[in-house]
Amino acid sequence: MKNILTLIIIISSLSINAQKVAFKIFEKGGKESSYEDLYNSSVKQDIIMFGELHDDAMVHWLQYELTADLYKKSGKTLILGAEMFEADNQTVLDEYLQGKTKERNFLDDARLWSNYKTDYRALVEFAKENKLAFIATNIPRRYAALVNSGGFEALDNLSNQAKQWMAPLPPKYDSELSSYKKMLEMMGSSPGAGMRNQNIENFPKAQAIKDATMAHFILKNYEKGKLFVHYQGAFHSDDYQGIVWYLNEENKNLKILSISVSRQDDISKLDVEYLNKADYIIVVPNSMTKTH
Repeated sequence: MKNILTLIIIISSLSINAQKVAFKIFEKGGKESSYEDLYNSSVKQDIIMFGELHDDAMVHWLQYELTADLYKKSGKTLILGAEMFEADNQTVLDEYLQGKTKERNFLDDARLWSNYKTDYRALVEFAKENKLAFIATNIPRRYAALVNSGGFEALDNLSNQAKQWMAPLPPKYDSELSSYKKMLEMMGSSPGAGMRNQNIENFPKAQAIKDATMAHFILKNYEKGKLFVHYQGAFHSDDYQGIVWYLNEENKNLKILSISVSRQDDISKLDVEYLNKADYIIVVPNSMTKTH
């Protein structure tokens, strides 16, 4: 009986002490870090590129928490921006942030992503409450679609009014960047039905015009002495490519911090494939709830 009681106590102790970890943060070389380290590094930057997986609930929460903490430090010098808002909707976004229009009008007019309410509304409302600038940085999707079908040249005949919503033409483009090469390899090995009759080399160019445009509007709205936090899919900033590459091409003196995310079964260490993806990598369990 004594041995059975001892065993029950041990099992109970193990059960009580077992802790579930929702996420971990690692530096690019794989060393485990902390939210405090991430924050302390963030406040020293000019631009933070917060990469995400669009349906990851934990990362969206961390985006909000880091933004709120940075506001406590930076106040009105904090600027927000996001891939999820297209540049030609800046007026609609501004009118809502300034209280000139109702939310229902904003929702109707701004061509928002389907997961806006679950994943991005909190950030917009934070900007509205604290009177912060929120920049719509992405190229209108109809113009990215033109590049996807006809290359950069397909944009040449657009009006000057249309061209104000994209990076200056022609955009710089390095087809040897690994992120674009991977996209090309992926499309070459398994082209979708809509791409079989198209030049697949245009597919990474459509990504590049998005990256170039987001970098363009970040730089257009960044001011020295301020802090710009940008939210985008991690693919747009991983490996210090995408938007980060375009930012560095324009201004190599900017202090840019990049964040990425990894989903893993085991989050006790960073998987090798994610090493050096970004300055900080948030690791989330594969079992984590997704927002959509």
